[in-house]
Amino acid sequence: MTTYEADIRALLESRVEASRSKDIDRLMSHYSDDIVYYDAVPPLQFTGPDEVRANFLRWFGEYEGPIGLETHALTVASTDADIAFAHMLHLDSGTRKNGMNMGIWVRSSVCFRRSDDRWLITHEHISLPIDPKTLQAWLPPGM
Repeated sequence: MTTYEADIRALLESRVEASRSKDIDRLMSHYSDDIVYYDAVPPLQFTGPDEVRANFLRWFGEYEGPIGLETHALTVASTDADIAFAHMLHLDSGTRKNGMNMGIWVRSSVCFRRSDDRWLITHEHISLPIDPKTLQAWLPPGM
C-alpha cells in the first residue's frame, strides 16, 4: 500500500467515525472549501461547506443515537501525487426518529486533492441502489 493510499484510508475511517458519533466539526474538517456534494436527497447537489454541513446535520437529525455506518468494498486509486479517488459501499443503519430500526445501502464515490501535504475531499457522490421492479430503495436482507 502506498503512503497516499494509507493516508486516504485513514481519512475515510476518520470520516466514518465522525459520522457515527455525529461529530460535525470533525466530519467537516475532511472537506475542502470548494466541496461539491451530490446526495440522494433533494436538492441533490450541495455546494460549499455551509450547504454540506447543513445536509449532514439533517442526516444526523434523522437518527436517535449514533449512526451505524460500515464501509464495504473500498477501492482507492490515484492519478498523480495530488489527486486521488475512492469508491465504496456503505451500510447506513440505526434507529430512526420514528422508532424504526433499519439499514440502507448507499454507494459513494469520493474525489480528493492534496494541498499543503493534506488530503481533502473536493467531490462526493452518494447514490441509493434501487430495486428496478419496485423502484424502491434496495434494503439489505433482514432489514
